[in-house]
Amino acid sequence: MHHTLQLTLAPEIALDDDNFRRFVIQKLRLRESDNPFIRKTRQSIDARSRQVKINVQAEVYAGEAPPALVGTRIVYPDVSKRPQALIVGCGPAGMFAALRLIELGIKPVLFERGKDVRTRRRDLAAINKEHYVNPESNYCFGEGGAGTYSDGKLYTRSNKRGDIRRVLEIFVAHSASEQILIDTHPHIGTNKLPVVVSEMRESILKAGGEIHFDTKVTDLIVSDNRITGVVTNDKDEHTGIGVILATGHSARDIYELLHAKNILIESKSFAMGVRIEHPQNTIDKIQYHCETDRGPYLPAASYSLVTQTHYKGVQRGVFSFCMCPGGFIVPAATAPGEVVVNGMSPSRRDSPYANSGMVVTIEEADLAPYKDYGPMAGLQLQRELEQAACKLGGATQTAPAQLAVDFIKARTSAHLRETSYQPGLQSVDLYDVLPGHIAFPLRDALSDFGRKMRGYLSGDAQLIGVESRTSSPIRVPRERESCEHPEIKGLFPCGEGAGYAGGIMSAAMDGERCAEQLAKLYAGAPA
Repeated sequence: MHHTLQLTLAPEIALDDDNFRRFVIQKLRLRESDNPFIRKTRQSIDARSRQVKINVQAEVYAGEAPPALVGTRIVYPDVSKRPQALIVGCGPAGMFAALRLIELGIKPVLFERGKDVRTRRRDLAAINKEHYVNPESNYCFGEGGAGTYSDGKLYTRSNKRGDIRRVLEIFVAHSASEQILIDTHPHIGTNKLPVVVSEMRESILKAGGEIHFDTKVTDLIVSDNRITGVVTNDKDEHTGIGVILATGHSARDIYELLHAKNILIESKSFAMGVRIEHPQNTIDKIQYHCETDRGPYLPAASYSLVTQTHYKGVQRGVFSFCMCPGGFIVPAATAPGEVVVNGMSPSRRDSPYANSGMVVTIEEADLAPYKDYGPMAGLQLQRELEQAACKLGGATQTAPAQLAVDFIKARTSAHLRETSYQPGLQSVDLYDVLPGHIAFPLRDALSDFGRKMRGYLSGDAQLIGVESRTSSPIRVPRERESCEHPEIKGLFPCGEGAGYAGGIMSAAMDGERCAEQLAKLYAGAPA
């Protein structure tokens, strides 16, 4: 016997395994002695009304074995003696490109400037405790990419970019929890992702692929508008049937290399601003309509905000970005002399803090003072903002900060609140850090958000700068169907760094797509 249920339940029933099981058995008039198999297949929270409800889809099997929640397990063939393709970057785009190439019978060779996921932790400790930034190994660079140690959200709206379920199942096959197949907004967590990344590495190596850590691509081998390989560490040449460029959004030296070699790159839209931090309990009370706390069943509440403002007659979008319930703010600089902040959450989301990027769209007019930089204009604006934040924060990884209510009133905060940001905060006037085209739209947006979410603009909220790496300010162009650079054959710009993804899931799907197109064009594999 098989039943599929669509239920709307109170949190104490839906989110407690024992209570949920008892409810389903009673609803279907089953007996516990029948030992029914009960499994959730979808779950979401509806907090629109004062009484929070949980929407659950579940399946029940009695007297018959249930099918596996995960579909076909992928068996990776031995590609050690097959033609090789080169991948620059070992983040989600690069790793999923590698696994897909293996499926298609091509040997992937990955080059990662940073360290393996375990060794990388020492450099993260150094930036947090000693304010030392290793430009090759940090929160952005290293095995697994920026997402490994900065959250692990797996939610995407990119349904047209690839097979979301397939990517999630590959994560599960590498030790991620099956819960990510059920939750509407799946999340692995910063504390769990390193294990998943390590197992993905082992799958690549066992199949005969190669991964080279501490190996920085310093040049591209291009002849007659065809890329044949890369140079690493200024001396070692490597060749392959194609090159997938999956460097992530912070590899500025790669953009500079492409520009210097007259390989077409383009400026693209992006956004910059700050992180806003609240006590998690403040967000819980707003979102769950509770007077004290969210109780033992509900997870830490999240939010998503967007509004339109105007600055000098130009409409400006302001929006929350990468909201991290029960999370931490971390230092994401990739070079000394700059301060960049990002957010992350562990799998349990049990920090007493909530944080989110709060960013303003950058318009073409904002880049006019940087026109001499050509397509690198946005990169220069980004760099100057990060350097200003570092200078005003005290020339360390201490971040400039201001209470949100003081920012609205344009006054420096006499005292700051406790924070999750380990390197510490320095009270400054953020108008001295942020240019007017960011500061004033941000001020107006915060006032609007305070009206939309009563209690959001409270004395507990503080702004921490700067959130400048929301996405790359540069796009490396490619053909729509083939994913190949329009001028350089064999070069496949991929993922966030190339401007075609915005998070782990979309980067992973883009990695698979680039691998498929490379195989189709240069190895005769079907796409």
